[in-house]
Formats: sequence, structure tokens, C-alpha cells
Amino acid sequence: MTVKVKICGVRTPAILDAAVAAGADLAGLVIFAKSPRNLTIEQAGALADAARGRVGTVAVMVDPDDALIEAVAGTVCPDILQLHGKETPERVAAIKERTGLSVFKAVSVCEPADVAQARAYAGIADQILFDAKAAPDAVLPGGNGVIFDWRILASAKPPFALSGGLDAGNVAEAIALTGASLVDVSSGVETAPGEKDAALITQFIQAARAAAPQHAKAS
Repeated sequence: MTVKVKICGVRTPAILDAAVAAGADLAGLVIFAKSPRNLTIEQAGALADAARGRVGTVAVMVDPDDALIEAVAGTVCPDILQLHGKETPERVAAIKERTGLSVFKAVSVCEPADVAQARAYAGIADQILFDAKAAPDAVLPGGNGVIFDWRILASAKPPFALSGGLDAGNVAEAIALTGASLVDVSSGVETAPGEKDAALITQFIQAARAAAPQHAKAS
């Protein structure tokens, strides 16, 4: 099984092109004002248009209201919505029904009990993304470059996505330990917050492609 790769926080046409050239499966477009990777609806729409037919697009939002959901679905027209806040299973289901789009639900984890809570989204979210739980005083729910103990995902039912402090140096180990079918990177391919680097993107994707999840090895 080939592990898929999402480059999150794409902000410019040049970085979009670099992600496509390196073989990314998905490009994440962040629409969250507090993020250094934030895009306006119009900026995200332009990048999504440029990506169409080349790479899948994921609109990343944090506890979006209905107005933002409508604007993103209607103007950006992404392939996938990613909900990275405290959205309940009921809210995720409502957004899916409202838009007709696939939905990824990010779940912040630090201990096994956090992983167990993700089961509430089974059959609702199209993909669960396990991310490192941010510190209580953190401004951002993700993209902080924080790693969690991947061993706590031993009870997680695949397929699932993995994020949190990943980079070219550790992604192969993360895939081997967790069996993640998709890895999501943001700060790990940046030279500064929000500043993606084409060479780092290429290195990350090459490292991820060379790795194999445990369950794939056993099959």
C-alpha cells in the first residue's frame, strides 16, 4: 500500500506547483484567521482552481459557522473539507449533508483516552486525522510542530491519517509504528511559520513513499 501525502498550508502557486511536482496527493488550504498559513476565500479559490485536475484540495477550517461553510463550498469548491476544531459528530454529519463533500475530522491526541474518543466519528467522517494535542494556551489547534507518542494509536482502526511534528527525518518511523495510510505535514516542510520550502516538500514525500505501514507489511 502506498502511503498518501498531504502538504498542508499551501499559500502560493509556486508551492502548489512544487507539491504537485513532488507527487503530493492532497494540498491543504487553511482558512483560519489566526494561522500564519491563512488564506482568504478568494485566495483559496484561486489556488483550488489552479490545483484542479492536478492534486486534490482540502479546505482546512476550525469550528466554521454555516456562513463560512457555504462560502468555502461555493467559492473554493474543494475536494475535501477538514474540520480541525471541536466539532461534534453531529456537526460533522450536518456539514457533510449540507455540502455533499467528503470530510476529514482532526482529533487532537495525547493519551489513549483521546484516541478512544475518535470512535464517535466512525461512519461519519470520511477520514480521521490524529494530530498532536496543542498546549492549553496555544493559538493554533495544529501546525505547531509537536509530536505525540505514536504508540497510543495501537488501538486505532485503520485507515486513518497522521499529523503532528512530522518531517522527512521521522515520517518513515511514524508510518511504520502507526500504520497510517495518509501523512499530513505543515511546519515540517517550512523554513519559518507559513513559509514552505520546495526542497523540504520533495524530501518529505520521498521519505513517506519509501516507508511501509506495519499492517501493509503483514498483508
